[in-house]
Amino acid sequence: MKKNKKIKVSKSEFKDCWQLIKPWWISEEKWIARALFLLVFLLDLAIVGIGAWLTYWNKNFFNAFTEYNQNLVWSLMFEALIIATCGITAEAMRTWLYQTLQMKWRKWITDVYLKKWLNKNKFYHIETNHEIDNADQRISEDLKDMPEIALHLSLGFFSNLVKLITYSIIIWGISGTLSLLVFGVEINIPGYMLWISIIYAIVASIILEKRGRRMVAVEYEQQIRESDFRFQMMRIRENSTQIAISDGGRVEEKLLKRLFSKIETNWDCYKRYTRRITIIEKGYTEFGILLAYLIIIPRYFAKQITLGSIMQLTMCFTNVRVGFAWFIFQYKRLTSLRSMCHRLSELYHKINMDITHDIIFEQNNDDTLKVEKLKLSLVSGKIITNIHNLEITSGSRWLIRGQSGAGKTTFLKALAGIWVFGEGKIHLPKCNMMFLPQETYLPLGSLRTALCYPESTDKFTDAMCREALEKCRLKQYISNLDDDDITWSHKLSPGEKQRLAFAKCLLLRPGYLFLDEATSALDNQMEENLYTQLIEELPQTTIISVAHRKTIDKFHNHTLTI
Repeated sequence: MKKNKKIKVSKSEFKDCWQLIKPWWISEEKWIARALFLLVFLLDLAIVGIGAWLTYWNKNFFNAFTEYNQNLVWSLMFEALIIATCGITAEAMRTWLYQTLQMKWRKWITDVYLKKWLNKNKFYHIETNHEIDNADQRISEDLKDMPEIALHLSLGFFSNLVKLITYSIIIWGISGTLSLLVFGVEINIPGYMLWISIIYAIVASIILEKRGRRMVAVEYEQQIRESDFRFQMMRIRENSTQIAISDGGRVEEKLLKRLFSKIETNWDCYKRYTRRITIIEKGYTEFGILLAYLIIIPRYFAKQITLGSIMQLTMCFTNVRVGFAWFIFQYKRLTSLRSMCHRLSELYHKINMDITHDIIFEQNNDDTLKVEKLKLSLVSGKIITNIHNLEITSGSRWLIRGQSGAGKTTFLKALAGIWVFGEGKIHLPKCNMMFLPQETYLPLGSLRTALCYPESTDKFTDAMCREALEKCRLKQYISNLDDDDITWSHKLSPGEKQRLAFAKCLLLRPGYLFLDEATSALDNQMEENLYTQLIEELPQTTIISVAHRKTIDKFHNHTLTI
């Protein structure tokens, strides 16, 4: 079995947690956050108060039974109705405010992560460098669970502290004094039940930490393996046509089973630590109940305490015992929070790091694109191509040729400003640039959204969209322009997707247009029609194409062989 990555509890870990938790509470929404937190906490105090009220009701109720005081019993039944009403109201209000607080925090922190992840193509560089796994899962799931667990633990800690103080005062007053004779010396221990519950909780907490500390590393590894399995399932969905045509179902099944076996293997370890924690938790609860009765029974038969006092003392002892063992009962959540904070902290550091540009990118004051002593390399550092000096003027049309694997696509990415590995200098034009890969990306939504992407649909009139589609031989979809219940990435054929990309060019009118085998799914006649449309409609656009076909040579006036 793969050895789990050991995650130590250190000052840096707590610092990372605090860096994730702190920002919202000092942000522009801080007063809303603090007000909601305070209201939830006050309701927690009210719930604790109602619980303490219930212990006195229990005492009076059972004493009234032993005294056969029927009038008092009925009066206490009415009081129980009031207690129940107050408890239900407080719990309902607390739940609503708590969930409001949770969603506001999640929305704010998700916005922060999304902005940083998508800014300056950080998402692309993280994936290209294989720096961390499943950034999308960390944003969608970890950022959903982290606020909920952090709030649960923080509010739970403070309300538990209040509960602990409240019930400790009650138990101190009613537990009496325990007298022990040790070596002929009488020792009196006031509030002895309080001290017993403290010692009991401390011993159990130490045992739990010793036996369950590696749960953090195990859960961290489980998240990674679950993410890998889910990611592969998503790839099958996105590439269902290619897999089906290749009859690759059996291969994909083997891959998924192999990924799932990793989940299962780690789950065995997860089960082992969960079992340990559960045994300690349940043992603490069950033996604690027996311990309370073991202490109280002798005093009852010695007629030092009434039945009502037994009921009150048992409830208070249970609450104090649970209060002192807060760490025990929240250990699983603490483990999950530590694991999430570790994953989110990794992502946070990556999206906040400045991208290291081995290639120097500078912005020109005109629409000229220049290359100086450029060497392009892989992420590993291996050089794949050299392009010494190149100047591309506005409105020119360049054709890039070369053998497969020579670095043509990488060169286009470098010219577009997103490939940073290598050395040399690239002077980028000040005008807007557009990149058309072989397979066009279509966002979720309507066909109009895909046509205008990445610009807003408000920037283009209905007539402009229709005209662009018609010129690129997509007239049959004009009536479906605003249908958003169709998955267009599945609806359109590869050739239609490429024609849609050309329609997008006619609509967005870029200053520089990079085409990487952008007509590979089209026949020669359609390819010629589309290139003709581009040149006629966008005479000032600089076109840089990568292609193997000879048929598009006539549409370019410069050739670069890599």
